[in-house]
Amino acid sequence: MSMSFFDGKGISLPRLRDELVRQEDSIIFALIERAHVLRNKSIYEDGAVPIKDFKGSFLRYLLQEVEAVHAKARRYTSPDEYPFSANLPSPVLPPIAYPKVLVPNDINYNERLLQIYVNDILPMICREGDDGHYGSAATKDVEALQILSRRIHFGKFVAEAKFNDPAHHSTYVHLIRTGDRAGLMRLLTNQAVEDRLLRRLKRKALVYGQEIDDDTSDPPEGATAMGRTAHLRIPLDVVADMYERFVIPLTKEVEVEYLLGRLEFGEAPVWESEGKGKVNGEGGEGASAS
Repeated sequence: MSMSFFDGKGISLPRLRDELVRQEDSIIFALIERAHVLRNKSIYEDGAVPIKDFKGSFLRYLLQEVEAVHAKARRYTSPDEYPFSANLPSPVLPPIAYPKVLVPNDINYNERLLQIYVNDILPMICREGDDGHYGSAATKDVEALQILSRRIHFGKFVAEAKFNDPAHHSTYVHLIRTGDRAGLMRLLTNQAVEDRLLRRLKRKALVYGQEIDDDTSDPPEGATAMGRTAHLRIPLDVVADMYERFVIPLTKEVEVEYLLGRLEFGEAPVWESEGKGKVNGEGGEGASAS
C-alpha cells in the first residue's frame, strides 16, 4: 500500500478520490475478464465440486488457498486489505511500519460482499450456463472479489478524512454520540460526486468494453476512433448499476460503522493521538480478521 493520500499531517480527500478513480479501472477490467466465462453456478454450491478434506464450495476453497499464500506474503498486514478466509498463516516477511491513520477496528464486510457478488453481480455480467471452466471462472472471481473488497473498505479512510474536516467535525461528533446512523449517512453522502462517478463509469465501460478490430485504415470522416466495433464485452450500464446498487451503499455502510466506533479513541486525528498513547494500532492484521 502506497498511502500516497497521507502526508504525515492528514489524509487528503482529493487524493483518496484519485485512488478510488484508479480502482474503477481495475474493477471494470476484472468484471470484463469474468464475463468471458459462463456463470458456472456449481462452483458456488457446497459440495458440487468434491474436494478432499474440504466442506464448502469450490470458490471458498480457492479463496482459502490463495489467501493463505498471500497472507504469508504479508498482504493482510496492510490496512487496506481484508481476507475472506479465517485462520490464515502468519507472514514469513518482516512487518512493515505503516503510518497510523485509522483507529483500531474489526469491520470486515467481505461476507456480505461475497453473497452479493455471487447472487447479484454475477447474473448481471455472465451468461448463464456451465462450460466446465471452473478454474478459470473461480480464479477471475477471486481477483474481482479482492479488488471490490479493497474498494469497499477504503471507506474507512474516507470516513477518517471526513471526520477530521474542520467544517463538519463537530457535527460528526454530535451524530456519533447520539448514534444517529441516518444522520451520518446523510452527512457522508455527496450526491453530486456520486452522480459524476456513475457518469464516468458509463463512459469507461463504453471505452474499455469495446472490442478493437485489426483495421489499421484511417477512420471515416466524423469517426472518433479507429478499429472500434459496436460489440461490447460487458453490458454498458452494468458497472454503473453495480456501483449504484452495491458498491457505493456498502462503502458508506463501512464508513458509518467505522465512525460509530471512532470516539472510543478520542476526537483528535489518529496521527496526532498515537504519540499520546490514545491509539495503539489500526487496520493491519487485527482489522483484517474474518
